[in-house]
Amino acid sequence: MKIRLRLSHTAWLLVAACTALATGLAHSDRLYSDLPSIGDSAGAVISPVEERKLGAMFMRSIRQSGMVLDDLETTSYLRSLGRRLATNSDTPAQPFTFFVVRQPSINAFAGPGGYIGVHTGLFLASENESELAGVLAHEIAHVTQRHLVRAFEAADNLSVPSMAALLAAILIGTQSPDAGIATAMAAQAGAMQYQINFTRANEYEADRVGIQTLANAGIDAYGMPAFFERLQKNSRLYGSRPPEFLSTHPVTTNRIAEATSRAESYPPGEKDSVDFQLIRARLRVLSYENPDQVIDDYRQYRKRGEKAEPWQRYEFALLLAVTNEEQEALKILKSLHSKDPDRIAYRLALAALYRETGEPSKAIALYRDSLELYPGSLELMVPYASTLLANGQAKEAWLQLKDSYTISDVSNEKYNDPHIYKLLAQAAEAMGRNAQMHGAMSQYYHLNGFTRQAIQQLQLAKRESGLTDYETARINARLKELKDLLREEEKQQ
Repeated sequence: MKIRLRLSHTAWLLVAACTALATGLAHSDRLYSDLPSIGDSAGAVISPVEERKLGAMFMRSIRQSGMVLDDLETTSYLRSLGRRLATNSDTPAQPFTFFVVRQPSINAFAGPGGYIGVHTGLFLASENESELAGVLAHEIAHVTQRHLVRAFEAADNLSVPSMAALLAAILIGTQSPDAGIATAMAAQAGAMQYQINFTRANEYEADRVGIQTLANAGIDAYGMPAFFERLQKNSRLYGSRPPEFLSTHPVTTNRIAEATSRAESYPPGEKDSVDFQLIRARLRVLSYENPDQVIDDYRQYRKRGEKAEPWQRYEFALLLAVTNEEQEALKILKSLHSKDPDRIAYRLALAALYRETGEPSKAIALYRDSLELYPGSLELMVPYASTLLANGQAKEAWLQLKDSYTISDVSNEKYNDPHIYKLLAQAAEAMGRNAQMHGAMSQYYHLNGFTRQAIQQLQLAKRESGLTDYETARINARLKELKDLLREEEKQQ
């Protein structure tokens, strides 16, 4: 069924909410993701299936923009924490996709269909896991309460595919802000008071539902108001450029007080985790402009007799690896691994260093052993397969990843990760399986938002000799899907 929507003030607001990360690179201080409109009839306007389709189209546009952080360890951690919260929400069957945005600003957002993005800056600004979880639970609540979808209630003239195209158009506006962003901002300015009136209700509701989710998940519920309060107190330090989160999620003293009161009604939960601090350390390493200076500071810190926490030693080891001091890095990582042998972060860092220092057999053995502890772990599967390929073991790499090629489950994030399909293509090519290589590359291009290239790859696959009737039928069916999608996209250009 084709839903017709009118691009009203609320629809423009939804667009800005969903694309806050995309436009934030150039104009983070001008964007708002306030979530208007409250009602009970959202399901009559756009179905969950249609919303998920819109979200998938939006996600492809985000990937196409190049703003998704290409770091599987950080993404896997976020997905794990997100799933823990989502399964303890008031709508545990709601599908979610969690991803990390390569953006230093302090922000997070909820897009259509349960697509939730978290800026790297938010990881670094959170002092413990409960604070990050508090923001994530708040965004999950925006989705489960269908705040975004309810913004469609006042609309009647724009199709769902058109809305997805509009999201993409504003993404393009990241490169040319005067083209797309200016129009959206003008619409927002005309309805500012309208937005604020609805924002308060949505934000309070997301706080209430999110705090319940935190408690259900066994995480310290005070993490949410604690983070809000600290941001508010420190906002004066930011001058005219306060944290983006305070713009997109207005925080008041009354709101903090109410959230604190709610949190205090629950028993204490988990406040922090080693995994969070390790991921935070990893992101710091990725953000340092002068790692040599950080290394010098750490050495001075140790000379003073200061005790280093495990995540501090881990961060130091990663920095040493970056600056080509591999042997010292190996020594530290081996020590960390021996004291905490099941910690996946240490295993991954050690295996990566083995590969970099010319010991692929040690890396392969460690990956294989780790996958017995964590079967199906994407952050292990991908570097393992990559190492196998680099070591001339294409068949083994293919066997490691092949299930991803045949399973198409949109509710399972693993099978929607482009890394899988690029590696499958490389393995297939090395094995002389050209049809499968083109098929995997087609999915890789599709997930990254390049529909035309995805079609071209399937057309090449179809030309390969030796295809069975079943394989040809599958290719033809997928080609039809992609061509239909391309026509929808081209209608909006």
